[in-house]
This record gives sequence, C-alpha cells and structure tokens, in this order.
Amino acid sequence: MNKPLYNETFQNREAPPTAYESLLGDAIERAYAQGLHELDALVNYLNQSGPLAPTGEPWTAGGYVREMTRLGA
Repeated sequence: MNKPLYNETFQNREAPPTAYESLLGDAIERAYAQGLHELDALVNYLNQSGPLAPTGEPWTAGGYVREMTRLGA
C-alpha cells in the first residue's frame, strides 16, 4: 500500500520548535485568522497578545522582520 508523502512541520529543521517559537507561531496564526495581514497590524496584535519580542521589549516592524529572517535562516 502506498502512503502519501507528508512533510512534518519541523522535518527540515535541526530541532523541534522552542516554546518561544511555538508561542510566536500560535500568536501569528491567531492574528491571521482575525484578518490581520499587514505588518503594522500584526505587530500591534503581538504587542497586545504577546509574546514579547526576543529583546523583552514590545515588537517593532523592523524587529519583527529581523526575527522572521533569523527564524527562517
């Protein structure tokens, strides 16, 4: 029996997501589900819902872009 191929979410990573990465991903998914697709709206949502930026401070648009670049590297 041939089973369809499936790519696990973190199969292409060196390790499973950290707790921070999971929290951030969940928050981004909730924002998108609410129709927040623009960067400024997403950053505002993260600042209201959390988690905080990696610096422990509120998110900025530039900080969000840098963090997504780092996580995607």
